[in-house]
Amino acid sequence: MPIRINLDVMLARRKMQSNELAALVGITAQNLSVLKTGRAKAVRLSTLEAICRHLDCQPGDILEYEP
Repeated sequence: MPIRINLDVMLARRKMQSNELAALVGITAQNLSVLKTGRAKAVRLSTLEAICRHLDCQPGDILEYEP
């Protein structure tokens, strides 16, 4: 897939667990795992906004296009 999800990198940089972020964002840990592993077909902008707010980052820090 040409879109790479770097959520695990941002979680490590912020020293945050996936379960903690999922609770803050308001999604299940399983849904966050699907997004983190790149198996998600889509992501809601409101979810992306919440993730960026809690990780103090930009969407480009999480999503990367790789041709």
